[in-house]
Amino acid sequence: MPNTKSAKRALRKSDVRRLRNRSTRSELRSAVKNARAAISGDDAQAAAQALQAAAKQIDQAAAKGIIHKNAAARTKSRLAKSANQNKSAE
Repeated sequence: MPNTKSAKRALRKSDVRRLRNRSTRSELRSAVKNARAAISGDDAQAAAQALQAAAKQIDQAAAKGIIHKNAAARTKSRLAKSANQNKSAE
């Protein structure tokens, strides 16, 4: 437990940030999962929209520092690569 007044405030702030980050990370994972599902499906337009939504979520999470910018770029790259492979296979 924190002893000083500033340490108590820091603990409160970190709890709020942790919950906010957990929520954003959960939304991010859902968006990526939806994009992967749409890419593996038949509808190319739905896949493109899901990919765009996931890329936006990934960029926002990286900007807030919830995920590293290189991890964001890697995830977006892999999603785009998967989408392009499915597009060319059809």
